[in-house]
Amino acid sequence: MLQTGGGGELKTSWPEVVGMELFWATVKIHFDRVDVEIEVHKVGDGGEPGYNDKRVRIFINNDANVAQTPVVG
Repeated sequence: MLQTGGGGELKTSWPEVVGMELFWATVKIHFDRVDVEIEVHKVGDGGEPGYNDKRVRIFINNDANVAQTPVVG
């Protein structure tokens, strides 16, 4: 998904990193969006509620692979 703003389009989700090792997923996300901070959580863990357009949460499985699509928020 892309979000339009300021004359350009910013990527807001990364379905292509599902199944990828955590390290490579963070590299890909930071390549696309250097302006966001990445939080890492295990599947089933919760994060603080609320939307933050400068945050991407990555949920990983027991093998430290991305388990679901990371999105801005």
